[in-house]
Amino acid sequence: MKKKKILGLMLAGTLLFSACGKNAGGPHVSTTKVESTSLTEKNESLDENIDVTLETSKENGAEDTKEAISGHEAESTVETKAETTAETTTENTTEITAETTAEILSETSVENTSEITVETTEESTVESTVEPTIASTAETTKETTKETTKAAKDDKEEVTEKTTEGEAGDNYSSKSTIKWNADWKYASFSKINSDSVTLYKTASSSAKNKTIAINAGHGTKGGTSVKTQCHPDGSAKVSGGSTAKGATMATAVSSGTSFLDGTSEAYANLQLAIILKDLLLKNGYDVLMIRESSDSQLDNIARTVFANNNADCHIAIHYDSTETDKGFFFIGAIDVSSYKNMEPVKSHWKEHDDLGKALVSGEKAAGVKIYGGGYMGLDLTQISYSTIPSVDIEVGDRASDYSKATQSKIADGILLGLDEYFGK
Repeated sequence: MKKKKILGLMLAGTLLFSACGKNAGGPHVSTTKVESTSLTEKNESLDENIDVTLETSKENGAEDTKEAISGHEAESTVETKAETTAETTTENTTEITAETTAEILSETSVENTSEITVETTEESTVESTVEPTIASTAETTKETTKETTKAAKDDKEEVTEKTTEGEAGDNYSSKSTIKWNADWKYASFSKINSDSVTLYKTASSSAKNKTIAINAGHGTKGGTSVKTQCHPDGSAKVSGGSTAKGATMATAVSSGTSFLDGTSEAYANLQLAIILKDLLLKNGYDVLMIRESSDSQLDNIARTVFANNNADCHIAIHYDSTETDKGFFFIGAIDVSSYKNMEPVKSHWKEHDDLGKALVSGEKAAGVKIYGGGYMGLDLTQISYSTIPSVDIEVGDRASDYSKATQSKIADGILLGLDEYFGK
């Protein structure tokens, strides 16, 4: 509308300018009419142009508006799309980010889980390893403790043995091992003779040149399951004991008795034998040790035959099976004519008795309790095969004190008795 008014004013101005020009050069009326008609036609044409222009403008404006609107809508759409896209992108990005994060978290979780699993596994492994290790250590500790105890025991035994030898070491100049000789007299009657014996030579300057066979009674594994002939001539036993009267085969080596506290007789016999060995060596006697361990594979006949061929007398150490603390006594040949007339008893029974009596005398002098008259007569394998002075001494019984102090006192009595017997 504003544009139309401006065009009208411009047209009016043009007409006035034309009129003034015409009047100056020609007739005024004619010109005005024609020009007026023209002006009218021009005005109408202008109006039409204006209308057209306006319509065009309107249409153009509408188009422009439409385009503008469309453009705005497009921009808006674009913006909306952009925003939507942005939102979508944001959402997608968020989703992607979330997914990525989830994946990352998942991976991180997996890694962490893996680490945790690994750590847990490692911890579990460690714990699992620790438990068996502890059990193994306990078992190893247990197995190690048992072995240490055994080693300590073995060391103790070894030290005891070495100490025993060391204590006697100042008392003996040499020792030698004597093996079994199947050619010795009566050797063929022995059934258990795989062990050897040891001969100790005194280091004393006052050597007596006498060898004492010390036989710690019992101490032969499997000895009770083997039988040997009672007498060289095959006759029957004339008295009872570990083998009944009338038997022709006797137990090769009995297991012996035990003390009231459960200690075996064999143990106490060996303890006294070692004490006696040291004492005799110190005082000039040589010693033949028949048994020096808990197991000597020598039966009673083998022990006697070893003594017969390597010593001047034979002393077997025992404790009786009674429970009265009866005291010391020796066992000699039983006073039965058939027995005393059997060789080798016939040729040696008096020597046996003399040795026994001297030992009882020595025990009395040492203040040791004596049982009865100190003598008991029996038919023993040892006496039946001995060819040298030989006695079985019962130094006490199951109720007696077998401490080293008491046994040292008994050993003193034996030394005194030997000195008496040999006249030294």
